[in-house]
Amino acid sequence: MDKISPDSPQYVYEQLAAIIERKIRTGVYPPGTRLPGELTMTHEYKVGPGTVRRALDILRDQGLVVTVRAQGSFVADPLPPAPEAAVPPA
Repeated sequence: MDKISPDSPQYVYEQLAAIIERKIRTGVYPPGTRLPGELTMTHEYKVGPGTVRRALDILRDQGLVVTVRAQGSFVADPLPPAPEAAVPPA
């Protein structure tokens, strides 16, 4: 789902980071692709610019996004491996 839920216990910026990560991992935004600009994302997801910045901070910390000053944010190439899903104890 690509919508921000105000009723979610998760912070809005975490929800946005998860949406963008999902788009990266599924190939909507392939490695090396420039992400939409901050203003575009604020309109698309109906969030403030600070929310977009915090979401991008999370993605940078995960190694999924690289930001180049005056050029924008790009999907990392190559992508880091996806975190393994937690396996429930037997």
